[in-house]
Amino acid sequence: RNPVGLAAGYDKDGVAVRGLSALGFGHVEVGTVTPLAQAGNPKPRIFRLVEDEAVINRMGFPGEGAAYVEKQLRSYRLWETGASMVERWFQRAVKPKRKNMIVGVNLGKNKSTPNEEAVLDYLALVQNFSPYADYLTINISSPNTVGLRQLQGKQALEGLLVQIHEQRKLEEVDLQKRLPVLVKLAPDLSDAELGDAIEVIVNSKMDGVIVTNTTLEREGLRSDSRGESGGLSGTPLRVRSEAVLRQTVRLVNGQIPVVSAGGVMNPDDAKRRLDDGAALVQVYTGLIYRGPALVKQIMKSL
Repeated sequence: RNPVGLAAGYDKDGVAVRGLSALGFGHVEVGTVTPLAQAGNPKPRIFRLVEDEAVINRMGFPGEGAAYVEKQLRSYRLWETGASMVERWFQRAVKPKRKNMIVGVNLGKNKSTPNEEAVLDYLALVQNFSPYADYLTINISSPNTVGLRQLQGKQALEGLLVQIHEQRKLEEVDLQKRLPVLVKLAPDLSDAELGDAIEVIVNSKMDGVIVTNTTLEREGLRSDSRGESGGLSGTPLRVRSEAVLRQTVRLVNGQIPVVSAGGVMNPDDAKRRLDDGAALVQVYTGLIYRGPALVKQIMKSL
């Protein structure tokens, strides 16, 4: 069992999955993918805070869109299964065999889609990626798409997840496979907001929760770029992410698995998250500062 994964944001368009599979990850999360291609926020939009071992990004879900990523993942699955040329003519009919590396897809709404219609984006994406993903993640916690985090509110979240669950059931019947759906939450929720969100996630029959996304907090930063807007990741997120993890583990009470992301910078961080009840851990900023050897270092320490 390999509990170390790559968080969403690194391979937004699914172009590097084959190469990433050689680095020792147990799973890779592609995306965030939106239904339509979009440019994201204006550059510069990513800042390395070396003194703080952190990154601030305000990317805004740039990417080539669902059709492009679907094509990339279809190609990866065919390579992975060694599908014959005949099977390649019927690509959507190929049923992937059990893989060594799990591939998830992180789903987000387009910037131009109002929150009132966000569910349509997510439902379309569930349809797009159900044949190719081992799991899906509903991203409602990025701080870089205006209004997105409002979907974490109890009423909005309930309306969204109920429909996603129904769509997922249809896809499972059609594809004859299990399709886990997870929800990724922000670290900046109050205790009450987190409690409400977890209650909805469990009651909506979601299969897991990822905590946390990047934070808007800036306390204690020293780097010159500390005033840049966007989501903060890396070492400064560690304490808050671990606190949210422990709280989430208590709230779910064993009903669904919890995945820990945010501030996992070294093997000790990863081990601590697993000891605190995380089923899996995800890295990204740690990879930037420690390099690709981090994955195998973590695995060796466990």
